[in-house]
Amino acid sequence: MKLGYLQKLSLIDYPQKLCATVFTVGCNFRCHYCHNPELVQPKADLPLLSLDDLFAFLQRRVGLLDGVTITGGEPTLQPDLPDFCRRIKALGFLVKCDTNGYNPNALRELIAGGVVDYLAMDIKAPLSRYREVVGADIDPQIIAESVQLLKSSWCDYEFRTTVVAGDLSLADFVEMGKLVAGASSYFLQGFVASKTLDGAYTKRVAPGAEAMREFQQILSAYVSECQIR
Repeated sequence: MKLGYLQKLSLIDYPQKLCATVFTVGCNFRCHYCHNPELVQPKADLPLLSLDDLFAFLQRRVGLLDGVTITGGEPTLQPDLPDFCRRIKALGFLVKCDTNGYNPNALRELIAGGVVDYLAMDIKAPLSRYREVVGADIDPQIIAESVQLLKSSWCDYEFRTTVVAGDLSLADFVEMGKLVAGASSYFLQGFVASKTLDGAYTKRVAPGAEAMREFQQILSAYVSECQIR
């Protein structure tokens, strides 16, 4: 595992749970608004978090934290992710994994192995605009495959979209709703300007409250629950 850093306590990364959040290094997408550019395009001298240090910390938190969220970067790029999850669960923690959904085989292995309790998959755009939004020459049908995989899995899951004002239209949200139709949970989260992969996005903003409610209303027609974070 290539681990960038550790957030020792989060109240928001794992719904209704106290968790630690560990960030993996590397990503196959280049989303303009990404707020972890140092993990997406890591420099050669990026300091890494050692597994020994991580598990020493987790051992001290047994009984104090409910779970561990694994995010990135893109965790499914790490070939030893299943063993990593298994080792965390052996300490008694719940495991949540965030993903961009572009490695359904890795997700399938996590689910089949029973080593994750919660999966959170980003929906970046309608399939017709995926390459544009993620800045990579990808096959959008792989995203659709992962959507179906999560919807049919035994573990808890959510879909979520980070929304930047002007990037996605009402029609885009209709198509995204159709993509995830029948899903249990969908969350919209307004973009917060900080460090971004594309420096121009430090001047961008989230949509206003009314626009976010419009997007929520559209998606609510397709999923059991849609909330704004």
